[in-house]
Amino acid sequence: MHGHSGSGDGDLTAGRAISGGSWRSYPKRQKGRFDVDNETRNDAEMAANISLAVSRRKAFAMAAKLGLGSAALAGGLGTSLAANPPAAGGGLPKKSYKFVFVNHVTTNEFFTPTIYGIQDACAFFGCSYQWTGSENSVVSEMVNAMQTAMAGKADGIAVCLIDATAFDSVTANALAAGIPVIGYNADVPPHSPNKRLCYVGQPLYQSGYNIANRWLKLVPKGGHVMLSIPSPGTLNLQPRLDGYIQAIKDAGNPVTYDVVNSGVDQATELSRIESYYLSHKNVAGLFGTGGGDTYACGFVSAKYGLAKKGVIVAGYDLYPQSLGYIHTGDMTFTTDQQPYLQGFVPTWQMYLYKLSGGAVAPADTNTSLAYVTKDNVEVYLGKSRFEGSTNAEPS
Repeated sequence: MHGHSGSGDGDLTAGRAISGGSWRSYPKRQKGRFDVDNETRNDAEMAANISLAVSRRKAFAMAAKLGLGSAALAGGLGTSLAANPPAAGGGLPKKSYKFVFVNHVTTNEFFTPTIYGIQDACAFFGCSYQWTGSENSVVSEMVNAMQTAMAGKADGIAVCLIDATAFDSVTANALAAGIPVIGYNADVPPHSPNKRLCYVGQPLYQSGYNIANRWLKLVPKGGHVMLSIPSPGTLNLQPRLDGYIQAIKDAGNPVTYDVVNSGVDQATELSRIESYYLSHKNVAGLFGTGGGDTYACGFVSAKYGLAKKGVIVAGYDLYPQSLGYIHTGDMTFTTDQQPYLQGFVPTWQMYLYKLSGGAVAPADTNTSLAYVTKDNVEVYLGKSRFEGSTNAEPS
């Protein structure tokens, strides 16, 4: 989640995220329709089965706001809706809500599928969005972007919470103004006073711990490894590194390690990781904590034939270059945290929160930890809007 390419507004293309602040609106585009009737019926029957105490008045108010009609609930939530089926049609209405996504590396190609996810959700619900923040993880710029969103009366804010405390005040102010705030991609520590409504993304510390346990099984005991981090201390990356280090300790310190600050731009990452290897040619593993430095590890491995020497190379995210290195055997594995969902899910959660008057609260969403290896990399090599390798709509 670091290293970035050129900025500028305009249509997204594969491998480039947008910086800047223009609203992008999709009020007329048709993307299909949820089967709201069935979803409502299933949810109501589940509520009955587990004896949820739901206010009848609130249920009718929710039905009215969602355009379902009171007939859907006329029989009460404690009985099956089969005798009182909801009226056909309707669906969720399109709303001209404006959502602001505040990012820490606005031009980073990792977030290309995130923006596609935002676009697709906006198209479905008739909303518009703004992609803004900082190109280089400057927290003050991100806080300013949130304040600007509040002044512009945004209907919702999603923000990468890369600092433990810097966003607390502005988040509280936004919520006090009736603007929902959702964290995505990076979250505040457990027990933080930050009042963001939910977090959508990968559990970062646990992911680092799990990934390290995977590569520790492959690195020879007594080996020396490099752990890279593009921006030490930031909450989108530091927890992953902490997870790596704790896994090594819990395994009884079977390897030694150096931590390399790889920097946040791609050229610097490539240079620093290559320089590290050239001065540590006995290294047994190169492990990144973000997309850019993971790609750089793969680049160095391919350039110097490290896989043939038994060096294990692994890390995060689905840069096309990293997938190519897995395909050629120069990288051992990487992980997929589904950045598309990190755009799509916050958008529809903010939409439902606004539509329901706060009755449908945003929920924490784990966007998963899937491993990509030579055995399954073919699935990821094709052109896909969901992975950011094409802007073409799926048919």
